[in-house]
Amino acid sequence: MIITIDGPAGAGKSSVARALARRLGFRFLDTGAMYRAVALAGLRAGVDGSRPDAWARLAEKLHIEVDGNRTLLDGEDVTAAVRRSDVTAATRYAADNTRVRDRLIELQRRLAAGEDVVTEGRDQGTVAFPDAQLKIFLTASPEERARRRLRDLQRQGERPSFEAVLADQARRDREDAARRVGALRRAPGAVEVCTDGMPFDAVVDCLVELINAHRRATHDE
Repeated sequence: MIITIDGPAGAGKSSVARALARRLGFRFLDTGAMYRAVALAGLRAGVDGSRPDAWARLAEKLHIEVDGNRTLLDGEDVTAAVRRSDVTAATRYAADNTRVRDRLIELQRRLAAGEDVVTEGRDQGTVAFPDAQLKIFLTASPEERARRRLRDLQRQGERPSFEAVLADQARRDREDAARRVGALRRAPGAVEVCTDGMPFDAVVDCLVELINAHRRATHDE
């Protein structure tokens, strides 16, 4: 069974998807971390953002693994490194590149083949797994998402203002919706879940109930 969780930046997709997979005993596929790994490799190699062919060639050479809570880049654990602000800013060079996306979607499908998977990202239900058994669109208000992102950055030792985080998020929302490839949109048939005011465990409980309801409906058909 494949469960996709898409939604805007800061909606809590990664943490919720990870917890949901653990609750269900499914594999967790953090696709955002895969694009971040390409961005990290590009920064390290000094790849110019204006050279899409160079980014595509780089992605084709990289060995990327997402193993539970860890992200491995050519065997190196880069779980923390891919969450840095400079990596976040550079991720668009990977995410906006058609050849990079094709390469990573191919890898995502290969990793999910024959598995029970919870996968999260921006285009999982629309592009990577359009035939997924259950699609979820996880969202929250801009202010709530900015608060969550701010807490994440503070845990990493960064100290931006809330206003700066909110403004950066608004810019990213506009870019994500307008992307030529992998644009953020709700997949047909996806169930939208707004998490404003919901404790983390309550969000996971809500998704578990959606899955159980889907299973009951499928069983009764």
